[in-house]
Amino acid sequence: MLLGISAVVYAVLESKGGFYAALAGISEIADPKAVTPLAKSPGIFASFFGPDPINLLGVIILTSLGTWGLPQMVQKFYAIKHESDISKGTIISTLFALVVAGGCYFLGGFGRLFTSQLDPAGAGVPVEGYDSVIPVMLSGLPDILLGVVVILVLSASMSTLSSLVLASSSTLTLDLLKGHIIKQMDEKKQLFIMRVLIVIFIIISVILALIQYKSNVTFIAQLMGVSWGALAGAFLAPFMYSLYWKGVSKLACWVNFIFSSAVMIANIFVRSDFPVLLQSPINAGAFCMLAGFIIIPVISVITPKPDKKFLDNAFSCYTKTVTVRQSSALGDD
Repeated sequence: MLLGISAVVYAVLESKGGFYAALAGISEIADPKAVTPLAKSPGIFASFFGPDPINLLGVIILTSLGTWGLPQMVQKFYAIKHESDISKGTIISTLFALVVAGGCYFLGGFGRLFTSQLDPAGAGVPVEGYDSVIPVMLSGLPDILLGVVVILVLSASMSTLSSLVLASSSTLTLDLLKGHIIKQMDEKKQLFIMRVLIVIFIIISVILALIQYKSNVTFIAQLMGVSWGALAGAFLAPFMYSLYWKGVSKLACWVNFIFSSAVMIANIFVRSDFPVLLQSPINAGAFCMLAGFIIIPVISVITPKPDKKFLDNAFSCYTKTVTVRQSSALGDD
């Protein structure tokens, strides 16, 4: 993926005459749908934050902070075997994010150079929707590079799908069904139910993809805004506060969960009743994530605290005595 995104960025810019020629082309474009004089002026797309920094901020919050609260992402930390792996992972993942995420943002900024192929009427909206921008940008790539891009997209999609369905099936089986709905569940039955749920979740994903393809919702980011807004909005603040504060109450987590889910469901069905800024699912999702950082402490302060014995047991790993080298833990002496 590191090599692939770098090659794609280079190839797309070269198709427009190189970086400086592409930047010059961006500087000549004005926004036909702009409502302010500044956004209508040529050169606005060559500015650092573009013509719509508020909505850009919503995208950054959702895509950059949202992953912190996704259960399928958080569960990967359970696979850490040694503390030294955390330092290595920090460096590797940061480099990966800079190149891949940074490359995607950088490449997306030049999408306006392909408007003649996407928007022949000059209406400001691609005829086949915004999701057609990247395929058109990549359509001129060499066949071998285009094949690499397809493999990269499929591998990234399968990685997300596999982790998501595994997390969902295990959560439903172990946290909901076992001991509550099915009183007696041995290991063999647990494994069978998880496998059945994985198949069901994959079928649901296929059905949703077909519905999205045939409906008027042709903007993938909108779908991501709804799902990430509900999931990350529900879990991000509880995860973050619970790592560093023992005062997070159970009721506060439930209130935050219900709030984020309700807001995003309402955004699907009564979007026009939302404030203008929050009519975008992306902004609504970012709002839910940020709102959680207010809801959790406020509700926790006025509701019963968690059981002290339970908390002491949960945080006992932090009080465990370990032996380290002097160079890693210099004392007062």
